[in-house]
Amino acid sequence: MVTLPVLYSFRRCPYAMRARLALGVSGTTCELREVKLSDKPAALCEASTKATVPVIVEPGGRVIDESLDIMRWALGRCDPDSWLERDDPALIAVNDGPFKHDLDRYKYPDRHGSYAAAHRSAGLAFLAELNARLAENGQLCGRAPGLADMAIVPFVRQFAATDRTWFAAQPLPHLQAWLAGHLNSELFATIMVREKPWKAGDAPVLFPGPPPQIRR
Repeated sequence: MVTLPVLYSFRRCPYAMRARLALGVSGTTCELREVKLSDKPAALCEASTKATVPVIVEPGGRVIDESLDIMRWALGRCDPDSWLERDDPALIAVNDGPFKHDLDRYKYPDRHGSYAAAHRSAGLAFLAELNARLAENGQLCGRAPGLADMAIVPFVRQFAATDRTWFAAQPLPHLQAWLAGHLNSELFATIMVREKPWKAGDAPVLFPGPPPQIRR
């Protein structure tokens, strides 16, 4: 019997989304364990002291608990669309650092005691940079999507969803088209299937599973 990598994930977490995008495009089949963040399973906490998603546990026991490391691990196994050729670590670092800081304080002002409008404006400055870059070729590192696009798009999605009307009114046509294109893709539909939270003893759920149109 083939033993598969185990993926601990949470459907709406942008870090977990970027990992699932790379796992999906690479065709890396995993046993998916959906995590309820308010009731994390003991197996996740035992595998990673961070106990945050995403986490991959390889059949040999090796643990990968950083989303970008999971992306590069999956694409190192198989990279059919050459995502690794279109990477930009510096841009991703800005996304994961200053932009994520502003995103959290815009989306959750009560949690952070922040002034949401100020952080929305700061985040908008980063989005304007992305929009200018996308005006050149349609994707962040050329004409085809790559690792940089897939690492960043889940966070832009979260920012846009905080106030959809406001976001739609911003002068960001290239960014808005880029975001819509990725969110409406078959790959994104595949990685956003809904599963109930995993508990010990449950039957394995495979990811990627059957096409989403037959998972009803």
